[in-house]
Amino acid sequence: QVQLVESGGGLVQAGGSLRLSCVASGSIFRFNFMGWYRQAPGKQRELVANIRSGSTNYADSVKGRFTISGDNAKNTVYLQMNSLKPEDTAIYYCNAQVLRGGIAYNTYWGQGTQVTVSS
Repeated sequence: QVQLVESGGGLVQAGGSLRLSCVASGSIFRFNFMGWYRQAPGKQRELVANIRSGSTNYADSVKGRFTISGDNAKNTVYLQMNSLKPEDTAIYYCNAQVLRGGIAYNTYWGQGTQVTVSS
């Protein structure tokens, strides 16, 4: 059973930074897709950033402020968040997928970590 554990969330003032970590219970190399989603109360869960086929992708709302990266040796994916805004407040979830034929064959989720940005 694959487990993903997020950490690094917390309280921060607008303009501040946080670094989220997601540690997998095994090598992240086997995943074709690793990413970060977030969900705020009353809103849909949205994809924030991901790594797929060696390339990074970002939602327009975070482009230029957030950076996703991975460390295979540590089985960890990171999300560096800079210039945080109150609208970034949400629960952030780590996600890992095994893709086959372009579809998710297996999908795994972490428990989530709360990020709160004060104005």
